[in-house]
Amino acid sequence: MKPLGVNRVTIAVEDLKKGMEVYSRLLGATFHSANAEDAARFGIEVAMSWDAGIELVAPLPDRDSHVKQFIENRGEGLMGVIFAVDDVEEARKAAENLGVQIWHTLDYNQNQIDTHLQGRFKKYREHMLSPEGTCGVGPVIAQIEPKQGQQL
Repeated sequence: MKPLGVNRVTIAVEDLKKGMEVYSRLLGATFHSANAEDAARFGIEVAMSWDAGIELVAPLPDRDSHVKQFIENRGEGLMGVIFAVDDVEEARKAAENLGVQIWHTLDYNQNQIDTHLQGRFKKYREHMLSPEGTCGVGPVIAQIEPKQGQQL
C-alpha cells in the first residue's frame, strides 16, 4: 500500500449553510451536495468542496449522530481527515490488524459516482475508521481514482 496524501478534511459545523458561506467567502470554495440519502441515515447532512479539499458535516435537527455528539463534546471544528491510498483494501487490513474498528464502508459504482460525486471519478471506495485507536481523529482511508482530465 502506498499513501497518496490527504484528499480532504472533514469539518463539523452546526449550520451547514453558514459553514458553506464561510469557506466560500474565505477560500472561494465551491460546494456540492453529497449523497443526502446516505448521509441522512447517519443523522447528518454533507457538503463537499473538491476544489478546496473540504467536507462539511452538520447534524440533522432532532436526530442523534456522531457529528452531534462531536460538536456537543468538542465544539465545531476539524473532525477527520480522508487519506488517499493506492490500495484501500490493504489499508483496511492494516487497520484491522491494529484493532481499529471500521464504522462504515462506502463503495460507489459509476452510476452513484455520477449521481452523488459529480461524475468526477472512475473509482470511489472508502472506509471510515473509529477515532478509538487512531489518536482521537476519525480518519477515512480511501481509494479515489479520478477520471481522465479530472483532479483529486
